[in-house]
Formats: sequence, structure tokens, C-alpha cells
Amino acid sequence: MVENFKMPWEERPAGCTDMMWRYSQNPVIGRYDIPTSNSIFNSAVVPFGDGFAGVFRCDNKAVQMNIFAGFSKDGIHWEIEHNPIQFKAGNTDMIESDYKYDPRVTWIEDRYWITWCNGYHGPTIGIGYTFDFKEFFQCENAFLPFNRNGVLFPQKINGKYAMLSRPSDNGHTPFGDIYISYSPDMKYWGEHRCVMKTAPFEDSAWQCTKIGAGSVPFLTDAGWLLFYHGVIQTCNGFRYSMGAAILDKDCPEKVLYRTQPYLLAPAAPYELQGDVPNVVFPCAALQDGKRVAVYYGAADTVVGMAFGYIDEIVDFVKSHSL
Repeated sequence: MVENFKMPWEERPAGCTDMMWRYSQNPVIGRYDIPTSNSIFNSAVVPFGDGFAGVFRCDNKAVQMNIFAGFSKDGIHWEIEHNPIQFKAGNTDMIESDYKYDPRVTWIEDRYWITWCNGYHGPTIGIGYTFDFKEFFQCENAFLPFNRNGVLFPQKINGKYAMLSRPSDNGHTPFGDIYISYSPDMKYWGEHRCVMKTAPFEDSAWQCTKIGAGSVPFLTDAGWLLFYHGVIQTCNGFRYSMGAAILDKDCPEKVLYRTQPYLLAPAAPYELQGDVPNVVFPCAALQDGKRVAVYYGAADTVVGMAFGYIDEIVDFVKSHSL
């Protein structure tokens, strides 16, 4: 784990009044940044060593979905491995997988834990870990199919590991709410509780079809700050935007505040156009206690970054809550 690091950052542009603003050099990762890729998006980043490491979703030119390790000195310029992660057996010998996508990464206690959407008779939540982003170990799937958007909390809650997820179906799910589950050992999961449901169309239409946990939550004085995606089904298909919620520190199935307006929605050309147009999909957040840098998939094609001040975001969530 890295206690002190130089977080990638760019100040708010002059005249900008938005809570969060895009990096002027977006996208930070292009669709062809490794030789085999058709697209690189929905990826996770953490401080590591004297820089950063990450797990990246790289769909190849056959549009096979897999996850790859990568490293960066500054969190902006990345060197991604050209071959997908090869897992060894962790707490199970069963590491079958038809596909892997949409990873998240967090440090818990003594290692980096990875979750992803794992293809095992349909999408479910895969779990693995690494100490060095060179050697990786796969654990038991957390849940039965069908499930997506598995996001671990970075510390135990009341002595148990905790993970957010979105139960779903085997297709391009036209529904979905956020649930939390607990585990004593990262193998057996239970105590499933509903955390947050979609919003009524008339109250907050951008999140009326489905919602899903985005980046790993982090603690603020107000509680756990969670960036999440919300979806509306329009005449042009699904449109993915980013909002934020504050969850109770000791009982995170309790939502204290949740944004009625979105924080970031598809507007830039690389968010509006791509393999899946109109998508902003947060997957990682770096923070230093005052500032936050969010990595997000754009149009299911590339990776972008957005920045904000944590106190401003927390105040905004509180004052613009559903």
C-alpha cells in the first residue's frame, strides 16, 4: 500500500462551475493502446510502489473480454501488459471463466483485491488478489449468476468484508439496484441487503432504469463516498451517467444522501461516440483527503479522467439529495 503519492490532478478550468471537470487531455487511455485491443475502458487504478498500477478491461479485435495488468509513473501515461492476466488457484481450484470484464481494485489489510464480472454460466462476480501485480490468484466466485458491478469496501465493516453488487439477468440488463453482501473470509458471502434502488423517472430520470456501484468507496467525515452510475433508457438506447452517494460509516446499507442531479454525463465527443455511445462509467477513484480523480470508461471504448474537491462534492450531495 502507498501512503503518500502524487495524485494526477488538473485544476478546475476558468469559468467552470461544475462539481467535477474532465481532464483536458482526455482520453488518457486510447482504444488501441495495446496491439490486440479493440477498446480499453472500465478499468481500475490504485497507488502502487513509486507510481500506480491498474487492472484494465481490454476487449480484443474478436471482441473477447479480458483483464490486463498495467503500470504508470504518473497515473496518466500507462504501460499495459500485452497478454491478459493468468490466474493461479487462490482459495479454490475452480478458476473457469468464459470472460472477464469491468474490474475494480482495492487494498485491504495485506494485499490488493480485484473484483470483476466473471463469465461462469452467465455473468457473476469474480474475486482475486495480488501482492505485486505480476502474480495473481483467483478465488471462489462471490455469487450465483447473474450479477455485475462487484465493488469491495477498502476495509472490513464490523469485522467482515463487504461488497456492493447489482443482481441482474443474462442479457443487457434493463433493470438493477445496488445490494451489499458480507463475508468472514472472502469465500462465503451472505447477509444480502438492499442499499439503493433506481429513482422514479419524475424525480431523477438519469438513474431511473438501473444503477450500479462504480469506484471503491472511501471514507469522508460524512461517511462513505460512493461514485455510481445511473442509467436511463432513451429512444436512442441506454445512457450512462455518474452520480454520488454517501453511505453510513458503520452501517453502509443505509444511504444518508444521494444526488438527484448527475455529476458527470456524456457530453464530450469520446463519451458520445464509440462502440457504445453515451456512456460515462466510473470504475476507480484516487484521493488524497482533499481531492479526487475518477477514472471512467467512455462510450465503452476509452478511459477518461475527471477531477473534483471532496468537500465540495460532499456538500453538493447533501444539498442536492433525493
